[in-house]
Amino acid sequence: MTATPPRRRTTIAATVATTDSGGGAGIQADLKSFAACGVFGVSVAVALTAQNTVGVLAVHGLPLDFVIAQFEALDVDLRPRAVKTGMLFTARHIETVCRQLEERSWGQLVVDPVMVAKSGDTLLEKEAVAVMREELIPLAALVTPNWPEAAVLAGFPVDSEETAILAGQAIVAMGATAAVVKGGHAPGEPTDFLVSSREVVRLPGTRIDSRHTHGTGCTFSAAITARLALGDSLEVAVRTAKEYVTAAIRQAPGIGSGHGPLEHFPQSPP
Repeated sequence: MTATPPRRRTTIAATVATTDSGGGAGIQADLKSFAACGVFGVSVAVALTAQNTVGVLAVHGLPLDFVIAQFEALDVDLRPRAVKTGMLFTARHIETVCRQLEERSWGQLVVDPVMVAKSGDTLLEKEAVAVMREELIPLAALVTPNWPEAAVLAGFPVDSEETAILAGQAIVAMGATAAVVKGGHAPGEPTDFLVSSREVVRLPGTRIDSRHTHGTGCTFSAAITARLALGDSLEVAVRTAKEYVTAAIRQAPGIGSGHGPLEHFPQSPP
């Protein structure tokens, strides 16, 4: 029997983020999501974590000159058509990433404002939030916060669909083209809101009873980035990514003692 040849992935997407030694979130989740969504993934690591499904044991920020060297290496040979950021660790790392993204012009930017791990461990310096608001968000085609992240960015509590929409509008006012405020922390069935200066698009979902949700935000933002790299409109990219993440949660392998990873190659990928 002749084997089916692998699908060629000639479109490149990049993740600028932090590693996860447990493989469920961060750069590892991003690269798997890129592959599942049909693009070739490249990465710039800003920090390393020692973590598993239970918690984060240690975080090590990489030297800024090494971060810049990774940008330079990709820029001359493997330029992406879209890029996402994940956990960026410190204010200085965010500043460096912003300068590099402005200089390189790597296509549409998706900002996943990662602040806290699923285990509850803090991943972002408090001082870095202001830099994220002032320098990173204005570069973004899309920002993808959950309710707690949206509250930190907007500066007021997010505890209802109404305040989620207001937070999305506040993030757009900071300079982002759009924000999708994810509803996973909402009571009842989760609804995401895609907010731009023109409209608010309601994206209802179904809550899945599972503790294996480690890396959902990374996976969602990576899938959006992949679809943008392939030429989808923003709304189509968000809807397709939402379907992908839902399948990935439903088919999670159920490994680990804590919040386990998703199935990044579900039976019905986008």
